[in-house]
Amino acid sequence: MSDTDVDTDTDTATARTTATHRRTVAITRSPEDATEFVELAHSCDVDVHALPTIQLVGKGNLIVDEFLDAVEKNSPDYVVFMSSKAVRLLFDTARSMGYGGSADNSGGAGLLAGANGHDDRIGADGHDDRIGADGHDDRIGNYGVGGIPATTYDRLRLSIANMTVVAVGPKTRQALECEGIVVNEMPPTTYSSVGVGELFTMLNAVGRRVIVPRSGASTPFLRELLSKIGLDVIEVYLYDVCTFAGSSDAAVWNNFRAAFASNDIDGIVFTSASSVRGFIDIMSRDYKRDELLARLSGTIITAIGPFTDIELKKVGMTDSIVSGVHTVPGAFERLREEMDKRQQQQQ
Repeated sequence: MSDTDVDTDTDTATARTTATHRRTVAITRSPEDATEFVELAHSCDVDVHALPTIQLVGKGNLIVDEFLDAVEKNSPDYVVFMSSKAVRLLFDTARSMGYGGSADNSGGAGLLAGANGHDDRIGADGHDDRIGADGHDDRIGNYGVGGIPATTYDRLRLSIANMTVVAVGPKTRQALECEGIVVNEMPPTTYSSVGVGELFTMLNAVGRRVIVPRSGASTPFLRELLSKIGLDVIEVYLYDVCTFAGSSDAAVWNNFRAAFASNDIDGIVFTSASSVRGFIDIMSRDYKRDELLARLSGTIITAIGPFTDIELKKVGMTDSIVSGVHTVPGAFERLREEMDKRQQQQQ
């Protein structure tokens, strides 16, 4: 990168922070997953480009069977969920399986039908008599305990409820609670692998077993950290991550490309290391790496947490800043503070 390139981008940054400029930022999440960020930004008169940079590649029903088998085999004391995506994928898959699942599922439909082939749990009115008037499955209590579950979804809920449930942060906790799972522990402030490690240190859980359902693209940091603390760690990989290749959000990317080419993007929030790689892969179709980094040098690059920041610096975005609170609201607030700071410097 030449001195001329830097000077040009500095001038662009100056133009972006004038009082008449309406701020525009981007976040590396799909429009569906970025609603909280968009609402925060709009409340501050900031426009947003929500960019899907990655897509999940799941393993179908196998993920539920593998998780349940791992729980049965290892009898873990704790289960740690590191993202709301992992929660939704695991529970949505189990919900779609009905009475299917592992071959040893004693709750299979074949074992629950009467001699006439009719499922005797279903009343004459076609209503499942195990379901209360409020729509709640009365076999499963508030803590997921109760009678023997019949569906794969019930089996999953019961297996998780029989462990101490840990959520990495508020969004993950909310996703679990939407499935009727009580979250027992959550890091008080640091919503990341580091925070989970600090939490287990406080819990004095040496010698206990913990199962972590997560992405196949995850780093070994959490496993190594928990192992050093003295826990026996079992990881179950629910999905892999690849660069977004869908066509449904083409207009979203085209709008961003136009704004980016016009130097109208004030900041970008990166929400994971995978999203950094996805963003670079997608934008490298339009720019050579050096040219892309030169254009980004006038943009406030914000990492949601330290591991995302490491990946940003690895690909060449060395001026990135890191949110102290590893959440979407925390990242937006950090970006907003930096935009305010730059604007004041230009006045």
